[in-house]
Amino acid sequence: MTTPEAFIVSAVRTPFGKYLGGLSTIRPDDLLGFTLRTLMERTPQIDAAQIDDVIMGDTNGAGEDNRNVARMGALLAGFPNTVPGVTLNRLCGSGAEAIIQGARAVKSGDADFIISGGVESMSRAPWIVQREGKQEPTNPVYHQSTVGWRMINPLMQESWIQNLGRCSEIVAENLGISRTEQDEWALRSHHLANEAWNKALHDGWVVPFGTVIRDESIRPDSTLEILSNLASAFSSNGAGTAGNSSPLNDGCVSALITNATLMDEFGLEPIGKIIASQVTATDPAQFSLAPVSAIHKLLRKIDRNVADIALWEINEAFASMVLTVLHEIPQIDRNRVNVNGGAIAIGHPVGASASRIIVECARELKRRGGGIGIAAACIGVGLGVAVAIEVSA
Repeated sequence: MTTPEAFIVSAVRTPFGKYLGGLSTIRPDDLLGFTLRTLMERTPQIDAAQIDDVIMGDTNGAGEDNRNVARMGALLAGFPNTVPGVTLNRLCGSGAEAIIQGARAVKSGDADFIISGGVESMSRAPWIVQREGKQEPTNPVYHQSTVGWRMINPLMQESWIQNLGRCSEIVAENLGISRTEQDEWALRSHHLANEAWNKALHDGWVVPFGTVIRDESIRPDSTLEILSNLASAFSSNGAGTAGNSSPLNDGCVSALITNATLMDEFGLEPIGKIIASQVTATDPAQFSLAPVSAIHKLLRKIDRNVADIALWEINEAFASMVLTVLHEIPQIDRNRVNVNGGAIAIGHPVGASASRIIVECARELKRRGGGIGIAAACIGVGLGVAVAIEVSA
C-alpha cells in the first residue's frame, strides 16, 4: 500500500494589517471565519462537512481568540457543527506547526481534508491582570500581551527571558554582522515586497478585507538614509531598530491540505507538496541560530544539499536573524531568499506568519517551473522550524 502524500491545494490570506491599522477593528475569530469561508468558496466541489479538522496557529489565545479560535472561526464561517477545530501555539512557528500537523494527519491516513494556517490580531491583544486570589484585585498590575514575555517565572534564567530583539542583536554582533548590512536587508525587503504587489503576484492568494487591499506595512519610499538614522530599539547603541525588525500586525492564513487521490478525484490543482519538516531547539538566548540546525537536519532527512534548494523563505523577525542564518549557511544563494520580500515589509502577525512563508514558497516555486523549497523560521525560547515543499515541473 502506497503511503499517502500531503498537498496544499488551495490557500488564502488576508492582507496583513499594520498595528492599529485597517484590520485593528476586526476580531481574530472574524478574520479566521472570513478566510475559511473564502477558502471553501474557492473550492466549491468540497463540502465543508468533509473537512476533518481545522488546525490553526495562534500565539495569544488570551483575548477574543477565546482559547480555541480554530473551532470558533469554523463556526463563524458557517461550517457544520460537526467540523472539529484545534488551536496550537509554537509562538512564531505556530502557522508552520499547523501545516505540519495537518500534513501528518493526511499522510497517516487519519484525515482526508484538513484546513491549516494561523491567525493573529496583535492590535487587539488584551491587557492581562495577574490573579492572586478569588477576589477582583484592588490594585491591579497590567501586563501587555501584544508581544514578548509576561508574568515570567522567577526561576527562569535571566538570559532566557531577554527581549528577543536584543538576543538576536547580540548573536549578530558576535558574528560581525553590521548595522549597515541589517538596514540594507530591510530595504531589500520593502522594495521586493512592493515590486511583488505591483506585479500582481498575490492575485488569487491575498483576499481584500473591506478597504484593506494590500499589506499595510510595506514602505516603498524607504531609503538606506532613512533606515540608518533610526534609533536603536533594543539597547543603547545596538544595530537593531524598528526599521530592520518586523512590525506588529494583524492577519490570517488558511490552507486546504489533502492527498493525491482526493486531489485528482475532486479536480484540485496542487500548490505544493509538503515533503518533510523539522523542529529543533537551542539556548533560548540564541533563538536566532535555531533555524540553522533545523535546516541542516531537514536537508539530511530529505537527502538534499543546499545547492538542491531552488527557493528559500526565511521569516524576517529581524534582519539580524536572517543574516545570522545566511552567515552560518553561506552556501545559500541570497538571490533565492525571500524573493518577494519578507516579514520586515509584509508584516509578522505571529500566529500566521510561518504558514504564509510556506504557501508563498510553494507559489513562487510554481511560477518558476517547480523544484524544492524550504521555509524556515526562528521561534522564541530557542526554537527553530523548517519545512520542505516540492512543486513538480
